[in-house]
Amino acid sequence: MQFKIRINPLLETWVEKYLPADYSAGCIFTPVEGLSSESWRIEAASGVYLARLQSTEKRQLGIDRRRENRLLRHLSSKHIAPQVYAWACPWLVVNWIAGETLDDKHFFAAQPQQQLAALLAKLHRSQPCGETLDIKKRFADYWQLIDRRRLTPSWLHLHKRLLKQRLPRALKISLAHMDIHPQNWVNSPEGIRLIDWEYAVSADIGLEFAALFSGNAYSKTQRYELLQQYARQGGYGDAAKLERQVRQWRLWLEYLMLMWFEVRWQQTADIRYASWAQPLRQKLLSEF
Repeated sequence: MQFKIRINPLLETWVEKYLPADYSAGCIFTPVEGLSSESWRIEAASGVYLARLQSTEKRQLGIDRRRENRLLRHLSSKHIAPQVYAWACPWLVVNWIAGETLDDKHFFAAQPQQQLAALLAKLHRSQPCGETLDIKKRFADYWQLIDRRRLTPSWLHLHKRLLKQRLPRALKISLAHMDIHPQNWVNSPEGIRLIDWEYAVSADIGLEFAALFSGNAYSKTQRYELLQQYARQGGYGDAAKLERQVRQWRLWLEYLMLMWFEVRWQQTADIRYASWAQPLRQKLLSEF
């Protein structure tokens, strides 16, 4: 049985206004994120684009398309990210990055990790753009959205402790992608590109690596080798000091991940988010 995909009417209105010739000639709209109407691929005579919606759910997660627009424009000369075509609320439209993503096995191969080290060094040489991530505010915002039935005394204790505790002193503030994984890595005809910059923000580079390592389950050896490569590629030169900084951020990052999974569970009732949160609940909350 085939189901007809209903195009988001807000997107149709946007394309009619900002791509009138393409709209008249006819465009092909394909949802990128399931059937949620949050992101759409647009094939038009003038090019292929990705349209990303600023929705209430995205805003609750800390995603701000205005910030994403500024950051991508700030990075336009680096050739590591999509180029912005237009931002007109509620849609951010960027060029579609054609190419192949990686699977986990190939992501950890020597060449991609060398390329990733070079790409991160290039990104982290960029000047900060906009406000630095306020991770405690993000915790507080997420706290208002979680399922209260899942709270425990140990969770409340950890939450209060982190809100009172001093953050690690920043080693270097730079632009950070904050969501690097194999599916956000594209081998395009123009070179390696990172996609999905919706969580990108100015932040300490130690937090960037904490997110990369925890989100992709890097081994100790893999962490060491990437930081060494990063230093050789022109990133922060003291790899040992950076490694210590990453360790200092680990608890904060893992708690951010836990809160994100819990908010997504509350938003979607998708059991996968509760399942992904469980190992972090066991690790972080069993200590309190």
